[in-house]
Amino acid sequence: MDFMIGDMHFCTCAFAGWLDIAMVVVLCAFLIAGYPVAFSLGGTALLFAVIGLAFGVFDISFLKPFPQRIYGSVSNTTLIAVPMFILMGVILEKSKIAEELLDEMAKLFGSLRGGLGISVTVVGALLAASTGIVGATVVTMGLLSLPTMLRRGYDPAFAAGSIAAAGTLGQIIPPSIVLILLGDVISNAYQRAQLEQGVFAPETVSVGDLFAGALVPGLMLVGLYLLWQIFVAVTQPSKAPAIPAEELGSRKDVWRAAMKTLPPPLLLIIAVLGSILAGIATPTEAASVGAIGALLIAGARMAPKGAFFEGRAAVITTAVSMVGLITLTSFLDLRLGRENISITETAGIVLAFILFALTPWGITASLRQLERTKTLAPILDQTTRVTTMVFTILIGAALFSLVFRGLGGDDTVRSALAATPGGVFGAVVTVMLVMFVLGFFLDFIEITLVVVPLVGPPLLAMGLDPIWLGVMMAINLQTSFLTPPFGFALFYLRGVAPPEVKTAMIYRGAIPFIFIQLLALGLLAMFPGLATWLPGLLYG
Repeated sequence: MDFMIGDMHFCTCAFAGWLDIAMVVVLCAFLIAGYPVAFSLGGTALLFAVIGLAFGVFDISFLKPFPQRIYGSVSNTTLIAVPMFILMGVILEKSKIAEELLDEMAKLFGSLRGGLGISVTVVGALLAASTGIVGATVVTMGLLSLPTMLRRGYDPAFAAGSIAAAGTLGQIIPPSIVLILLGDVISNAYQRAQLEQGVFAPETVSVGDLFAGALVPGLMLVGLYLLWQIFVAVTQPSKAPAIPAEELGSRKDVWRAAMKTLPPPLLLIIAVLGSILAGIATPTEAASVGAIGALLIAGARMAPKGAFFEGRAAVITTAVSMVGLITLTSFLDLRLGRENISITETAGIVLAFILFALTPWGITASLRQLERTKTLAPILDQTTRVTTMVFTILIGAALFSLVFRGLGGDDTVRSALAATPGGVFGAVVTVMLVMFVLGFFLDFIEITLVVVPLVGPPLLAMGLDPIWLGVMMAINLQTSFLTPPFGFALFYLRGVAPPEVKTAMIYRGAIPFIFIQLLALGLLAMFPGLATWLPGLLYG
């Protein structure tokens, strides 16, 4: 009898020791079955918390920080940038600016072999730097460019692959939602790794550091895409024919139209990215400037002809006022309530009040134009939906990580990485391989918020550079959008592609670009300076 009781006790302990691994397996099963991500995370956590309590291997005190985690997620100043960048991207999508960019780029490059594919990649890079939303970019380019490319004799697989790959650039080229989430997760993991090593004044990593680190690899990826498209156009001209020059109009007219369409989004990109990289603004502040800038561009574009006071005059006045305010704050101390304020500073304060009073004019006029064209409601609806999804997943991921840690998951992950053959190199390869495989089935948000917090601290404790590791993970997560069977970019494109473009064609067209992204990952692994050079140059 004692033998049987001891045997049962041994089996119970053995089962309880596998609860953390079983927790991850059950979560993957729920997600693959199609259950909502946030509820799968929270439900799995609660289920295994109850099982752990029943077996006596889970301490309920691990759940006490959960309310603080929720409050920390919704009040995190870094994560406030997420809804702002989402709003910026949705405004640019709904105001048809992406359509104009695609049309003008197609005219600029269309006379070249593979020119339509090149124009799709260039516009994808521009939209990535101004929206950072993959779904909107893929759908827009799929609706506008894919029928044109097919009509011009492009190979369906090559055309579909080019569009899907260009749409994923929003994952790696800043400002990117995944980089914001990764920046917050990597920063927490880096501080935790240092604290576990006994460093009680830990260094920090900001989202701006990750933006700077991802810029060069992102542009490198654009270059690799373009090289592949040029190679296909040269070696297999039938897959990417040129458009006859007489159909495109005169080059002078094409350049004139392009110069009308390109400057607004380019200025927006420079204002947002430039302010972050130059250290003038935090990502959150830059995101708010980007949202206002996108609103002004949309308002000016949608204003009826002849509407001077509610059109471009209002927009230009507001834009000039914002630039003036930024300039004044850069060169003068505008704080009130000081004892000694010089005449110059007093004049600056008065001018700042005037400029601030003029700012709402263009914003109000732009909102009125969006309301007039029945665009405002869809913009607010889509922004609210995407933002709610992201933050709900954040809350579910917080609960999951607390229960996983309470079941000893941290020790399991740390032991598994330490036992990996090849030391640090083997651990990195293993983690990248696991993330790549998970990308076949899971969305980037789940991988970022569930997997990265688990593997980040042990990897960073091995001495890896946090910026390099973050950019490596970002490129790996970008690949998840293209990997069949559940690559989201492939699903987005399938939803808007003509019936003659079969799903197998879309998958076949994406495969070369998956290998290109893996090549970029290998180059970044061999040359870490691609990710660390620019942050080191800008921030030392």
